[in-house]
Amino acid sequence: MENTINDVQSKVENNVVEEKVSEASKKNGPKKKKSISYAKWGIIFILPFFIAYLLFTLYPQILTIIYSFNEYRKSGIGVTYIGPNFIGFSNYEALFTVNESGNIMILQCLWNTIIMWVMGAVVQLAFSLLLALFFTSTRLNIKGAGFFKSVFYMPNLIMASAFAFLFFAIFDNSAAGPVNQIIKAFGWTTDGIDFITTYPWSTRGLVAFMNFLMWFGNTTILLMAGIMGIDESLFESARLDGASSTRVFTDITLPLLKPILVYVAITSMIGGLQMYDVPAVLTKGYGSPNNKTKTLVMLLNDYLSVGNYGMSGAVAVILFVITGIFSIIVFRSINRKN
Repeated sequence: MENTINDVQSKVENNVVEEKVSEASKKNGPKKKKSISYAKWGIIFILPFFIAYLLFTLYPQILTIIYSFNEYRKSGIGVTYIGPNFIGFSNYEALFTVNESGNIMILQCLWNTIIMWVMGAVVQLAFSLLLALFFTSTRLNIKGAGFFKSVFYMPNLIMASAFAFLFFAIFDNSAAGPVNQIIKAFGWTTDGIDFITTYPWSTRGLVAFMNFLMWFGNTTILLMAGIMGIDESLFESARLDGASSTRVFTDITLPLLKPILVYVAITSMIGGLQMYDVPAVLTKGYGSPNNKTKTLVMLLNDYLSVGNYGMSGAVAVILFVITGIFSIIVFRSINRKN
């Protein structure tokens, strides 16, 4: 009995000693290094962007909205300003007031902008999609696709104002205008045709054609990238099942290309609604003939040029709202389920 008790006591003493040794080893042992947190460095790297965004984008946007509800303009000649004085929706009411010619200028500018954008964007999207299908076809296996990508993208590198000035020189109704020289040489007319300041649809057509030339290459590259991202096995399976090229396009390519199409359509729409430099340079800022090519941004610039910041702010807010509404419409129309 005594031996049993002694054995138990010795085991307890041994356990106590082992626990003390383990505790001492933990205290005196090598300390673990603290893990380095890289989260703060990520915040530091993106902080300049947010600072620039707050100062140069968000703050001016908030000021624009505030000024749109105020009378804030230059007083005659000089640097004297009236306001800002809160006047509610008076600036918006003035924009939707019928002018002397019987038109509501902002609605006419909106219509001009939409017409010129649609004329260029529809042709641009269709032509770019055709080229993308052509150059990504495994059956045709066209060589030098990279070269053609560079050639298509080159017009996008030219400044829009320079592009517009080039077309102004080409279609000018003067002795130096190459197009009118050709027309006169064939004897179709003796006086030439005034493409820019007389016929609204010719001027709108030139603006739409320039936008098409500048942006179809960028759209083609995006669509080519989208098509090349589709799994080739899907096309091979469809061909083995005897599907025609049209069926492959409508049932495989087009549905899987929807995300890229949505992106292209919305960015094209935003750029179209903000159209300024091409029609402004082509018509010398007048939107001729009879304001048929004046866009919303050209109207905004008209108010800015005379120092009426309240009215220009109201135009900017309306343009922002219209852009948001149209973006939702385009997104839902392309992404709707059949």
